[in-house]
Amino acid sequence: MKTLVRLSIGLCLIGALAFQVGARAQVRDPEERGNDPERDRPSPFAFAFIGDTPYGPVFEPQFDRVIGEINHDRAVEFVVHAGDIKAGSERCDNALILHRFEQYETIRRPFIFTPGDNEWTDCHRVNNGAYNPLERLAFLRSVFFPTPGRTTGGQRMRVRTQADGGDYPEFVENVLFRSHGVTFGTVHVVGSNNNLDPWSGIDASDSYATPRADRLAEFARRQAAALAWLDEIFAAAQESSGIFLTIQANPNFALAPTAQERLGFNAFLDRLALRAQAFGKPVMLAHGDNHVFFMDTPLPNLLFSRMQVFGSNQVHWVKVHVDAKASGVFSIEQKIVKANVN
Repeated sequence: MKTLVRLSIGLCLIGALAFQVGARAQVRDPEERGNDPERDRPSPFAFAFIGDTPYGPVFEPQFDRVIGEINHDRAVEFVVHAGDIKAGSERCDNALILHRFEQYETIRRPFIFTPGDNEWTDCHRVNNGAYNPLERLAFLRSVFFPTPGRTTGGQRMRVRTQADGGDYPEFVENVLFRSHGVTFGTVHVVGSNNNLDPWSGIDASDSYATPRADRLAEFARRQAAALAWLDEIFAAAQESSGIFLTIQANPNFALAPTAQERLGFNAFLDRLALRAQAFGKPVMLAHGDNHVFFMDTPLPNLLFSRMQVFGSNQVHWVKVHVDAKASGVFSIEQKIVKANVN
């Protein structure tokens, strides 16, 4: 009888231990990171920010070094890519898009990506394969956003996506999430004047004066989605200490609103300035596009700042330190990969 009691106690202990291990595994499950209460505690942390890379096979080894540094930095909780996963002169073939995705999947942390113009808008170019950009956008979404509401990367993280009901179900790429007391959001705003530049590679008659109807319709729909998503991000961030926004394009703050190169960004910039002013706490807009790192304060609102990431020939990364209790919330560290210095 004692043997049976001991066996029963032993089985109970094993069961309890298995339950504890299972519970711990569930908390650590990367698919459940969005439900981890530790993730929203306002404690200092960091994430990696990259963009405009790699531009062609010659830069892939350099980008692998960037990934290696990020993967070995234990302070990095997730990675954000500001778009342009290929050079503007590279073909937009399925094989290249898939190859790039596989390379990003070697990143061990959750990977958050907003599309760039090089991987869909500019695919009309003859040297890109003369693709219809709308078809390329659909393919890009299918590859980089296989499960709406979850990131990709070596770990998965729950995010809120604009595709979760509402009026814009196709915009899986527009996401927001909260981490350590700060709200993060991506908004699909791209270069080539936010797709107002003509698709001349597939239609010689397409121009600013005589625009293609499908190109204008795409621009109008995505702009409406972007404005609605900006409102959503700021509404969701009311209890946050700051907001970090990512788009792909340099939206040409310095140009007059009447300049042709600014027309695709006016509505977005107006709404952003309005929401940031009302928010009254630090807001950082980060983007790629011009391949040179810089930071500035392009609005009269001094709580608003802007950062452009490294790109193209400068294959490095930025480490963003976040502290919800600090006055500025965000601080930027340039991470120069020594082996990549030309």
